[in-house]
Amino acid sequence: MIRQYELVERVKNYDPSMDEDALNRAYVYAMKMHGSQKRASGDPYFSHPLEVAGILTDMRLDTSTIITALLHDTIEDTDATPEDIKRLFGEDILRLVDGVTKLTRIELQSDRTKQAENFRKLVLAMSEDIRVLLVKLADRVHNMRTLHFIESEDKRRRIAAETMDIYAPLAERIGIQAMRDELEDLAFAELNPDARTSIMTRLDYLYDEGSDTVDRVMDELRETAATVEIVPEISGRRKSPYSVWLKMQRKDVGFEQLSDIMAFRLVVANTGECYQLLGALHGKYPVIPGRFKDYISTPKPNGYQSLHTGIIGPMKKRIEIQIRTREMHEVAELGVAAHWVYKEDPAYSREGKKYRWIRELLEILEHASGPEEFLEHTKLEMYQDQVFCFTPKGDLISLPRGATPVDFAYAVHSEVGDRCVGARINDRLMPLTTPLKNGDQVAVSTSKNSTPSPTWEQFVVTGKAKARIRRFVRLQRRQQFADLGRAIMQKAFRQEAQKYSEKTLEGVLGKFHVETVEDLLAGVGEGVLSDREVLHVAVPETLPAPDKQNVVPITRARTKARKGSPDAVPLKGLIPGMAVHYARCCHPLPGERIVGIVTTGKGVTIHTIDCDTLENFHSTPERWLDVSWDLDSETDMHVGRLDIVLANEPGSLGSLSTVIGRSRGNIINLKLVNRSTDFFELYIDVEVADVRHLTEIIAALRATPVINSVDRARG
Repeated sequence: MIRQYELVERVKNYDPSMDEDALNRAYVYAMKMHGSQKRASGDPYFSHPLEVAGILTDMRLDTSTIITALLHDTIEDTDATPEDIKRLFGEDILRLVDGVTKLTRIELQSDRTKQAENFRKLVLAMSEDIRVLLVKLADRVHNMRTLHFIESEDKRRRIAAETMDIYAPLAERIGIQAMRDELEDLAFAELNPDARTSIMTRLDYLYDEGSDTVDRVMDELRETAATVEIVPEISGRRKSPYSVWLKMQRKDVGFEQLSDIMAFRLVVANTGECYQLLGALHGKYPVIPGRFKDYISTPKPNGYQSLHTGIIGPMKKRIEIQIRTREMHEVAELGVAAHWVYKEDPAYSREGKKYRWIRELLEILEHASGPEEFLEHTKLEMYQDQVFCFTPKGDLISLPRGATPVDFAYAVHSEVGDRCVGARINDRLMPLTTPLKNGDQVAVSTSKNSTPSPTWEQFVVTGKAKARIRRFVRLQRRQQFADLGRAIMQKAFRQEAQKYSEKTLEGVLGKFHVETVEDLLAGVGEGVLSDREVLHVAVPETLPAPDKQNVVPITRARTKARKGSPDAVPLKGLIPGMAVHYARCCHPLPGERIVGIVTTGKGVTIHTIDCDTLENFHSTPERWLDVSWDLDSETDMHVGRLDIVLANEPGSLGSLSTVIGRSRGNIINLKLVNRSTDFFELYIDVEVADVRHLTEIIAALRATPVINSVDRARG
């Protein structure tokens, strides 16, 4: 256990202006408050905050952070109060201790929602002051080092899984590679001990056998550097068992096929020497294709800079080389802690805010519907390999591998993403689904009238894009359900000769357990609440006589659903796919008589009045709804399906598509269902304005010689 004077000396070595008195008081206070408490290992509990403080002194952090480490468990596990901390150590320390305490309270809950909520709070806390995250990571490192003392295997595995899922990626994101490697290795040892033992055994054998080889390789690298008058610091780097295992899984290769089991780091004086030394190595040794990465000109999001290359090096060994400056090396080892400023910026918190990814996590937090969705999107944001793309002005945007122009648009700005309509990649107009590659220049086209498409969620990969799209769909669906519910309730009131008033509905909110009239209407539109039930509660005199309560004419929707019927609910303003869905069995089109079927949680499905599927709903007449088309809309296109028998001869399919195109139809789907020597049958989905438009296309197709027959497809 670190002694009091040793801790003070550690901090004083890198920060001579430290507040020695405050650190001494914190040491004594924490030891006194934890008293005789014991850890699972049997050690005094005070050893834990002391070890956490020791880890942070290795990262050369300021006195406030070290004091926070000493006190981080006092409010939660002792009789100490926030008022005591504030009185003895000041507001800044209280804020930091409180930030860590709030996270610890729900940290080891098994419930996934609690874990997600914990992570949400961590993001909020670290966005205010990154030191909260640094203390939390150091706390997790020491807990993982002593994990084996916990008796419950389930609890150990749960803590290890949380470490692997959340804390190791966070350590990587703020650039603390050593901490990330240790957390991953400790978690790996718990989650997959057999694999770790196997890889450790092979690594030990490899390094024992090749210990003299490592020295000879380093000597040759020094000789190569001397040819360009550079004297680098060279060190051999042993890869962690987890990183070896991960690469074997990702590339589906055996241990022997990995090229970077042997890795060497060369630290030089300046950036110029980095490239000069790289040139010397590439000039002397064969380069392994695809292994060169320049993180100096395009740093990682966490600030990491280095040159990586793979070569067939001395003694014909496949090795990985990293070349960087001393400053780059400090950033690579300590991440955000390497930039820490002691005197110039007393606010400290600005240091965390320059990390763009934290701001993006906050945006995801704002738009996610709940903690679990936030955790899902954030994992997307943290885990994937990076590709680097450029805006037309040359600004660098880093994205996960597999990202599309829509992801790029959201990375530039949320508003750009929301209004994206197209993209040019390297001056070529490309689909929004196109995966981006390293070095692509992307120009996004926007329109002030555009909104996110629900289909984007199927191909975007960044958490930020998914969160924004889901939020738009969620809000839009609710608004659509509310609008539909309002139209349904207006119709219900009108049928009973009652005047519709939302003030009337306000009086029944409590009975339906909703807070606002909008919520009530959305429930009706979604099919969760019955319009008749709401009407009868709001206006009791509309209740039918007891002898007539169960008499509901099954054919009411069929008899009343006429074009322009005053009782019909208009589809005006309702976006297909939100509150309203067009049945795929009959593909209804404007101009046809239609009826709606209310489905709980989905809204209304629109069928043609003669659709055979309606027979299935005879026994539930309360689900039938009279609806009418929005005849004022001239821009909406609808899908009609055609069943076509076509001559099996060259050019026939071209003739068919030409006729449809000349008739202003747009083919959006085509399926071949039957083929013979002379003919083949296919289904074609065509975008048309209304039923008359489709009829015109059918007539034009029937006049085409290569087409044997054409009809509306049903079923």
